[in-house]
Amino acid sequence: MKKKTTKIIFMAILMIAAMSVMSISAFADGDVAGAIEGTWTTASSQIKTVVNNVVFPIIDVILAVFFFAKLGLAYFDYRKSGHFEWAAPAILFACLVFTLTAPTYVWTIINI
Repeated sequence: MKKKTTKIIFMAILMIAAMSVMSISAFADGDVAGAIEGTWTTASSQIKTVVNNVVFPIIDVILAVFFFAKLGLAYFDYRKSGHFEWAAPAILFACLVFTLTAPTYVWTIINI
């Protein structure tokens, strides 16, 4: 038991020593904030294009599928019980309208 504990402690010390020898400190020279702002300025138009053409349409399709599925399930529940539950389809419809119109105003909110 003592030999195993000694071996584990020795390996831990060896690994810490190896990490400290192989690590390199990085010091930034110049204007780091300016470089980040320049990269963001360059990439923001690409991010906006990808979000408008890929992300929002995917979210819209998913919400549309959920909306119509929930509307169908609510109709079948109505036929069974005689009571139509409007809450879930209304919430999904509001979310769908929100995401369909989001590309027109979301970029002014984010300030891109």
